[in-house]
Amino acid sequence: MKGIQLWFARNNGALFALFLFVAMFAIYVVKNGVGLRIGLVTAVANKGVLLALVAMAQTLPILTSGLDLSVGSIFVLTNCIASIILSGPPWMVAAGIIAVLLSGVVCGAINGALVVYGRLQPIIATLATGAVYNGLALIIRPVPGGSVEPTFAAALTTQIFGAVPTTLVILLVVVLVVWVPFRLSLTGLGCYAIGSSELAAYMTGIPVQRSRLAAYVFAGLLAATGGLLLTTMTLSGDASATSGGIYTLSSIAAVVIGGTSLMGGVAAPSARFSVLSCSGKSATCCLFSISSRWCSPSSKDLFCSAPSA
Repeated sequence: MKGIQLWFARNNGALFALFLFVAMFAIYVVKNGVGLRIGLVTAVANKGVLLALVAMAQTLPILTSGLDLSVGSIFVLTNCIASIILSGPPWMVAAGIIAVLLSGVVCGAINGALVVYGRLQPIIATLATGAVYNGLALIIRPVPGGSVEPTFAAALTTQIFGAVPTTLVILLVVVLVVWVPFRLSLTGLGCYAIGSSELAAYMTGIPVQRSRLAAYVFAGLLAATGGLLLTTMTLSGDASATSGGIYTLSSIAAVVIGGTSLMGGVAAPSARFSVLSCSGKSATCCLFSISSRWCSPSSKDLFCSAPSA
């Protein structure tokens, strides 16, 4: 009995977030008029994966007792970059994917350098760089538009075997290839140690600077992955500061609801379920036509245009 109580105590964040998602998504399915269709599930999965990637990006700096207010701006900037270069023959698309991901890495490295070597407070440094990244996005894409190779976009945003949303498979690959190896590496464990006690981590020989820098670099990579997927979903780029801000705030909410401490050192796997609850909120907002300030522009595009098939 005590074991069950302990399990519930350790996973109350996950259970609460899962309950929110089930409740909101059930309301959405009942009220949308088309029932539970594969197109609807894919739309919700697409939106959820975008937020999951940005939330994963936010988790890494928070682990080190920091906060990255530029993840949404990196997300938007890479979306604008991708809307320009993800077209043409397959080799150009492949090169474009690499360029988009590298741009996210560069943005994350700049953030990390300012925090680690510039000794600036993370919230101040990333607030400033976020404004710069938004400005770059506006230079690249003054008005919404662009083009994406349609076959490539369809392959990433539909279903595998007509049943499993491709974006969920992509998220699984990112978790297994990027998140898990980083978390189990010495650098990743160093992020946990820094968040718990930076002095103790330093005294035990953990490479504090390298770990903190890596947290911001990988945050940029994950945010860029989200920006890349957003481009394939909308087939365009949009330098929207509002969208970037909403994704930044939503990522913080998802991390906190999932049980990750803003003081650092603790990251709960239940954050994945909190992403689902935020996605359920977006779907419900769209369904009941709630004001756009509570629902990001991309949420409306993805949910309100969900196919009924």
